[in-house]
Amino acid sequence: MAYAILKYRVHKAILKAHLEPFLGFVHSEAFGKPNLVCDMMELYRFLMDDFLIQYCQKLGKADFKTRFEDYSPNRKAKREYLNRSLSTDLTRKLSGYFERKVEIPRIRHGSRQTIETLINEEAYLLARFLRKEQPSWIPRISNLP
Repeated sequence: MAYAILKYRVHKAILKAHLEPFLGFVHSEAFGKPNLVCDMMELYRFLMDDFLIQYCQKLGKADFKTRFEDYSPNRKAKREYLNRSLSTDLTRKLSGYFERKVEIPRIRHGSRQTIETLINEEAYLLARFLRKEQPSWIPRISNLP
């Protein structure tokens, strides 16, 4: 779920920057796969990993429920899911996480910004580089928590 939310936010930032989400550089081309979104997600994947590791340390067996689902036409598989209330809590806390301030100056003003703003600005800076409006693009992720 965390990666899906990150993917949505990166996709939104890429569209705001007027870039084509399906034309990436690193990930292989596949029908319906937004390669540029996947490429840019890599910059922030460690944030999701860190968030999830911290969140999951408090969970126990009672926080999950088991479901049997179709795995193949003649086979069922057992899957573990976070219970509904904790799924809602996880989503709420993750949204708050994207609003955390980081010590990376904004493009135009301010010395701090939220993680979500940083993602938007990085998409914008990448777009400027691709349009040859600036000579280089180096992602500003060194000071993230």
